[in-house]
Order: sequence, then structure tokens, then C-alpha cells
Amino acid sequence: MAPPGAFGHLSLVLGAALAALGSLLFIAWRSYFRGAGRWGARWEPPTSSSYLDHPCLNFSKRQVLVLVLGLDGAGKSSILHYISSEAARDRTAPTEGFNTVDVPAEGLQIDLLEVGGSQNLRFYWNQFLRQAHMLVFVVDSTDGPRLPTARKELHWLLAEDPQLPLVILANKQDKTDALSVAELHQELALHVLTGQREFFLLPTSATHAALTTATSVRHVKSLLVEVLSQL
Repeated sequence: MAPPGAFGHLSLVLGAALAALGSLLFIAWRSYFRGAGRWGARWEPPTSSSYLDHPCLNFSKRQVLVLVLGLDGAGKSSILHYISSEAARDRTAPTEGFNTVDVPAEGLQIDLLEVGGSQNLRFYWNQFLRQAHMLVFVVDSTDGPRLPTARKELHWLLAEDPQLPLVILANKQDKTDALSVAELHQELALHVLTGQREFFLLPTSATHAALTTATSVRHVKSLLVEVLSQL
């Protein structure tokens, strides 16, 4: 007989594996229909008119994939919500598997793929790096006890791909107990990246009330468009 809790653990592992598989299938689908790939690689369309007429094909814009990661509860889903829409939303449910939004921009079609940040899903994060054009890593500025975990996960990803453009979001800056950008720079050991890669550290507040403030998610969207346009 299996020991107590074994079935629960197995269920979590299988759930994480299925979620990761779904995300990989999603990327494969995007790669086939939208020409995903690092540094401007593109899918060559077939000659059949039925494929050329597919609604997902948009040859006038370059397709780019932005991978959005961070620990569970960091606010990734809320950030995606306000990047794609400014409609008010009081609460965003945690992402159990993956979440996607499309953001049109001049000359670009930006696909943002968020993968859940639970411990089981973090194991699969590096599987998505190869298809990404940029990594956005979201940190909960109020979650001091888990900052060492966030630092460990971030540097593991950076070691996996030392060239991927990086944007770090110091989220929840609207909270009174939020660490400052300077404090997070130290806590995340970002000083070791100096001279190794270009990165951006932005303060954010993924709330409707903050859309007109200095920590508005609008600034994130503008930065993504600016950096991705130069790749």
C-alpha cells in the first residue's frame, strides 16, 4: 500500500506535468502557425491557399514571444491583464498552468506567455526559454521571506540562457511594506549582471488605480515594444 500522502504528491506531479505539456503544445502551435523562433527566425508558409488564408497568419508583423515568469503570487496575471486591457479588475485568479495575451504594436505582434510559479511548475520553466525573445521576471516587492527563492530561480534561468533580454518587474510598489527598487537590486544580486548583459528593473503596481502613476504597467508595455523592436 502506498504511504499516506503519496497519492496527493503524485497528483501534484502529474498536474504540473500536464500543465507543462499544455504550455509546450501551445508554443509548438505558435511556432507552426506564427513563425516563432529566436532572433527573427520565421516559418516559411506552404503554397496551399487554405493555409495562407489561416486567420492566425499575419505576415505584415513580426511575431515575438515574451516569457513571463516569477513565483506564485507575484502578480504576473494582473500585469498581463493591464498590459492587454485597462479595464478594471479587482482580483485575478492564480495561474495553475499557463496564461497568454496578444499585444499588437507597430510592426510587431507580441505574444506574452505566463507560466505558473508554483514549485512544481518552476521545474519546467527552462523548457520555454529557447522559443522566447525576452524574459520578464516578476517579483513581489512585499514578499521578503521568499526573495532568496526568487533570486535563486532568476539566476538559474539566466545561467540557462545568458543572452536573452531581461526585464525585472518590482511589483506591488503600491503597498506600504514594499521594498524599493534599490533594495530589490541588492536582494536579487543584480550587481553580478553588470557588464554581462543588459537588463531593466522597473517598479510596477498592477492595479487599475496605478495606471496613471509612475509605477503604471503602461511603462512596461512601452519598454517591451522599444526593446523588441530593436532585436
